Amino acid sequence: MEQLLEYIRKFGQLDLREENLIRQAFEKKSIPKSSYFVACGKVNNSIAFVESGIFRSLYYNSKGDDFTRYFIYEGRFIGDLQSFLDRTPSSDYIESLTDTEIWRLDFDNFTLLEREIKVWPLLMAKLYGFVVESKLKTANTMMNLDAKERYLLFLKLYPGLANRVPLAMLASYLGITASSLSRIRKNI
Repeated sequence: MEQLLEYIRKFGQLDLREENLIRQAFEKKSIPKSSYFVACGKVNNSIAFVESGIFRSLYYNSKGDDFTRYFIYEGRFIGDLQSFLDRTPSSDYIESLTDTEIWRLDFDNFTLLEREIKVWPLLMAKLYGFVVESKLKTANTMMNLDAKERYLLFLKLYPGLANRVPLAMLASYLGITASSLSRIRKNI
């Protein structure tokens, strides 16, 4: 819980009463490996802060092949925020790649925090903006690099993560085949 509060404090100040409301609103949950936190076509009913473990956001093409959009790991929020706030079906999946521990916030408790913590909407707007900007910046940078450079950038931006996710999923994220990634790794 302290890791979650510390993360939220990056985006604004909270008093003791507000921190206690947050402690009561979030629920600790374990999610086993290979489970979906968000399912495509369903309304996302909660968001969560990852205490331990790794998730990935993915989609399937018409042939049933999956493609990794990004990874989410310790110290970050997961969930389809647009689906969560708008109460509309999600267009992606979020799957656990490992056994995970999260702090889950359901929609009712989210609206309670929105009512009770005056800076909550601003905190969420800042958080959402930070996440979107980070994803766009990384995606734009990756588009202009060759496969080896994309892998090296991934290693720089996410130290230690390459050894914690399956090779095929990392290759999918980088937009290359698993065999190409394997060759790149051997030559580094």
